[in-house]
Amino acid sequence: MGPIKGTWLETRIKQEILVVVGRAKGQGCSVRKSCQMLTINRRRVVRWQGRVRNGIQLNNLKPGAKTPWNRLLPVEEDQVLEMARQEAYVDMSHRILTVTAWDHGRFFLSFSSTYRILRAAGLAASRRGYHPHNGKSIAPVRKELTGPNQRWCWDISYLLTEEKGLFLYLYLLLDEYSRKALNWLISWEQSAREAKMLLDGGMLNENVLDLPEDDRPEVVNDRGRQMKAKPVKRLFEDHHMPQLFARPRTPNDNPFIESSFSTVKRHPEYPGRFLDREMAVQYFTGYFDWYNNDHYHSGINYVTPDQAHRGLMDEIVRERAEKLKQQRLLRKEANQINKMCLTGPHNQPILLTRSAYL
Repeated sequence: MGPIKGTWLETRIKQEILVVVGRAKGQGCSVRKSCQMLTINRRRVVRWQGRVRNGIQLNNLKPGAKTPWNRLLPVEEDQVLEMARQEAYVDMSHRILTVTAWDHGRFFLSFSSTYRILRAAGLAASRRGYHPHNGKSIAPVRKELTGPNQRWCWDISYLLTEEKGLFLYLYLLLDEYSRKALNWLISWEQSAREAKMLLDGGMLNENVLDLPEDDRPEVVNDRGRQMKAKPVKRLFEDHHMPQLFARPRTPNDNPFIESSFSTVKRHPEYPGRFLDREMAVQYFTGYFDWYNNDHYHSGINYVTPDQAHRGLMDEIVRERAEKLKQQRLLRKEANQINKMCLTGPHNQPILLTRSAYL
């Protein structure tokens, strides 16, 4: 059957081992020596012997405490399901749902706890229409960022229209640290003129020209003709902003902008096709307002890009961790009260309500 040490044993095998150890001890071989020959931990055998002496069966039990002190309260599970079933939150992943609940004071649970509750209720099915990453992509080597406006990235994405073969184009400029959309525009064509308008607008929005030349952001882009156009290259040179080019056919060299385009086209309200430029401008005006100010971004600890851009990320993460810690202590207290069988006026166990930790 292989080595005994570290193996989960059936009750019958435990009994046989105890018989062998007992007979060996009767012939002068100590329990320690028998355990060494059987390659089994002596403490396991001694524990089995003690259970037999006390009349306790040797059946395998589930490890861990039967009633852990920090187990979830029924009211917490109800609050997760109540929120998940509301129309405003049905398209959220379990992580975004959890962060939203934290910031609205609905409940304070970990990501895994929320997922287990949703899965048990049949609400954890993926609502995304794309294939997950294969996990083999290697990110390019980049210097560590410590704040906004240290590195930007930009690109252009096709937008389908109602007419086959005719496209609109979304130009997007992002800050890599905060993932904030610094500027965007919609055009019927791909040209250096539109690209320059995008970059000029981003510089004005962030007051880049007021920064010392050594503190201005570097810019990452691919090798499209708009990126390599002389007016664009001259713009970066004149403003002392290093331009970094991704490798050909290597989207992982510019991953943040690619991921942002994926977020754009997976949004539940994304129309798929646009009638004209005015319709696209109207939609993306609302979208990027939501993206910057309301969207909890998984790449920046589930704060909004605007919060990260304003330097609030570390403070928000600390506050959330403290609230989760406080909720665990409240849960411990409630479980201890229930264990002592204290009851309320209607002979029901005393449980925490939402108001107890708001």
